[in-house]
Amino acid sequence: MITQELMRDVRRLQIRARRRVNEFFAGEYHAVFRGQGVEFSDVREYQPGDDVRSIDWNVTARTGRPHIKRVIEERQLSGMLSVDRSASEGFGAVGKLKSRLAAEACAVLALAAARNRDKVGVHMFTERTEHSVPPAVGRSHSLRILRELWGFEPEGLVADIPGAADELSRVLSRHTIVMLVSDFLAPADERLERSLRRLSRRHDVIALRVSDPRELELPNVGLIDLADPETGERVSVDTASRRVRRRFSEQRTEQRRQMAGLIRGAGCDLVDLSTDRSFADDLAAYFRQRERRS
Repeated sequence: MITQELMRDVRRLQIRARRRVNEFFAGEYHAVFRGQGVEFSDVREYQPGDDVRSIDWNVTARTGRPHIKRVIEERQLSGMLSVDRSASEGFGAVGKLKSRLAAEACAVLALAAARNRDKVGVHMFTERTEHSVPPAVGRSHSLRILRELWGFEPEGLVADIPGAADELSRVLSRHTIVMLVSDFLAPADERLERSLRRLSRRHDVIALRVSDPRELELPNVGLIDLADPETGERVSVDTASRRVRRRFSEQRTEQRRQMAGLIRGAGCDLVDLSTDRSFADDLAAYFRQRERRS
């Protein structure tokens, strides 16, 4: 249900996201995400230094002088924001909730795509696809994407990332930039690797991993009860114990290391975003790195 309060929140999100696009991503998005092909424009006479592979031999034979083909990039791209909306995304002890961080980062990417007249859609999942909007262009469509990112309430609790990746592999018919947004707290197993590898064979997959510092390091606050938001399992932890805190940190660090290796090994890029710092800086750094790499 669309309420006045929701529309005010979406409007504020739109203003913040547009400001971020203007500050950080005016040219980076276009430079990093290039078109997937070229189309013929015209011909001109060959000049020293031109690529000889571009010579148009039919025109050259007809005129008696070497000519080359000029082409232009097929600019319009298609992007899909695939967002994990499971219960664990509702955590945030430092800065903001992970779900809010994900929504704000996706809003910036959606507006950057819209500015370049690229298609963009959204796919929200838990243990199943909760909601999906196909890629399209236009001002009203961009506003709809922001509204879905901010206001949609999922029903499921558990994330099935391999299932989401398999669903995208089935439904995306053309080459798509897939932004897969999740905390990636799931096990780094073979099923996830197969699904990501299958998706990355046909599409450009970028994993945006959202996290909160308290997921990596426990504070020293004595005996506390921790609950898994997805399974409901509860456990008491003595955070006053240095050994307990160290073991927790080591286990989480190792899980993140294994997951990062799996994601990159499956042919996907990985960008880490955290609730305690500016996601715009992390995205801008990734764009610069990718531009240098390409």
